[in-house]
Amino acid sequence: MKKSLLILCTGNSCRSQMAEGFLRSFDRSLELFSAGTKPSASIHPFALKVMLEKSIDISMHKPKSVDEFLGRSFDYVITVCDGANESCPVFTGKVEHRIHIGFEDPAEAEGTKEEVLAVFRRVRDEINLGFRKFYNENLTGK
Repeated sequence: MKKSLLILCTGNSCRSQMAEGFLRSFDRSLELFSAGTKPSASIHPFALKVMLEKSIDISMHKPKSVDEFLGRSFDYVITVCDGANESCPVFTGKVEHRIHIGFEDPAEAEGTKEEVLAVFRRVRDEINLGFRKFYNENLTGK
């Protein structure tokens, strides 16, 4: 049976979008959604750029509000906030498993364009590793 997952963060412009992109690249059969409590107007351009470097195109994704999904049930709801500077959203819908896999918010990075891109790349790679581990442990049946 197809697993449904909702990935939550605050702005739904970086971390949750990258996580959704990686999970989709691992398994096209998953029913994937991402959302935020305070959705941004658009996906962060650096998130688009660093994901394309991994041949994953998330340019068609749009930030969405968690409110759009309150009437749905999910097998997994995964929060990706780091917890240091933000409060992770709480999903009040029907959920089989709630999991937290936290990452620093690359949108908060400061410095030159290259310094900020370096943070986006590091967080992207951490998300890839974290969600690959989650996928292998929870969704592959291994």
